[in-house]
Amino acid sequence: MRERIAGLRRSDRRHLGDFEIGCRILTDAFFFQEAEWIPVPNWPGTTPLKTYNTANPDGRLIWESVFGLSRHEGVSMPNVTERRYALRLVAQRLHQDSFRKAVIAAYNGRCAVSRLAEPDLLDAAHIISDRDERLGQPVVQNGMPLSKLHHAAFDGHLIGVDPDYGLHVAERLLSQKDGPMLEALKKLQGGRIRLPRRLEDRPDRDRLAQRFELFKAAA
Repeated sequence: MRERIAGLRRSDRRHLGDFEIGCRILTDAFFFQEAEWIPVPNWPGTTPLKTYNTANPDGRLIWESVFGLSRHEGVSMPNVTERRYALRLVAQRLHQDSFRKAVIAAYNGRCAVSRLAEPDLLDAAHIISDRDERLGQPVVQNGMPLSKLHHAAFDGHLIGVDPDYGLHVAERLLSQKDGPMLEALKKLQGGRIRLPRRLEDRPDRDRLAQRFELFKAAA
């Protein structure tokens, strides 16, 4: 397979290096009637996927033809802001599964708070939301494996984690009296989260500090 891919390259095959494998995702597809199909340039090539740059005449002509037909058909073409937002949502969804697996694996498959090891009951909680473009990246240092109960409590600022990995429980929970589940949450006060063995996988202290400020503000 590598030799077949290398055959498509123009560079020296003796210096192949490794191959990057990716995929393309088509979103918001729409279809014209066959009578409205737009002829494309007869460019030579063996690869089934072709793209056309609007910076050159052929690409620009195709874009203008599609845009003109789409307006006639009542198809709404996304503007730049809409396209960026859509691409960001797709990227976030693609990252979620790999983020979850990486975070849970770093903690040997256990909740950082309760040590629960049932995979179906574990989530990868973001310390800083992925809506934050600066600190919300889907990296292990921005996550903790939490049971679904503790994840909900963390997102709701009912429990917090300080930069020294200490656990805190919101005062409104500490002042309540209820069943064993609430009592188990209250007992977290003053404890510490379980940390991964690898130092580089531990929660980032700066992110924890920023998140802990939100916990204190909510209290």
